[in-house]
Amino acid sequence: ITQPVLLSASVAIWRVWMSLSDEKPSAVSGHSLGEYSALVCSGAISFQEAVRLVHFRGSAMQNAVPSGEGKMAAILGLSEETVEEICTVAQKRAGLVSPANINAAKQIVISGEFPAVTLAIELCKEAGAKRALALDVSVPSHCDLMRSAATELEHMLDSIEIGTPEIKVIQNVDGEIQTDKSKIKHNLVKQLYMPVRWIDCINKIYRLGCKSVVECGPGRVLTGLVKRIQPEMQCFSTDTVERITEAHDSLSQ
Repeated sequence: ITQPVLLSASVAIWRVWMSLSDEKPSAVSGHSLGEYSALVCSGAISFQEAVRLVHFRGSAMQNAVPSGEGKMAAILGLSEETVEEICTVAQKRAGLVSPANINAAKQIVISGEFPAVTLAIELCKEAGAKRALALDVSVPSHCDLMRSAATELEHMLDSIEIGTPEIKVIQNVDGEIQTDKSKIKHNLVKQLYMPVRWIDCINKIYRLGCKSVVECGPGRVLTGLVKRIQPEMQCFSTDTVERITEAHDSLSQ
């Protein structure tokens, strides 16, 4: 139930935020699961349909890989190119592993089979990574191990009505704005087994002329990433009532 809970929390914060102002943002984007929250907030998917969809998505992901066979790890201090090269080496020797989240410069998450990710962690340490550590997650997201889950999700999406977004939505797989309904669905399917290109998403928002970003969710992880990607952007989190008030007051000025 984690995915429906996170979606609900994010949309609830969004609704509180929008109750304070009639102005809509220029664009929305969400990291991994957050992309579904972004689509709800843009008006492309109803909240009810999204809850049903992400609950199914979570179950499909959980069932795709037996417990203990997958793994994810955060790699800090190495470039995307270096991490990709290490994953290629580890994959030849120990099984599937590949970059899963391109979160910020020299902040990459890898995903795959347990032995291959374990080997990649050691190789990253040898290559000079500041940190290379396993993540406490239940499934290895955004890699080829999620292909079967993606197929199931594709069938589920056929029963979901997606409308034209009222706010620009920037999707994870390519960091581009999508308005075509079939393309949005296709990208949601690909997102399960392809990397989250968060750097590209934030750079796209920046190129649109956005100078301020508000994170609608139960935490401040994305605020920190945005500051690393585009230091010039003003970032606000909304994980407490006080922060929501501060952000609204600041932007109102």
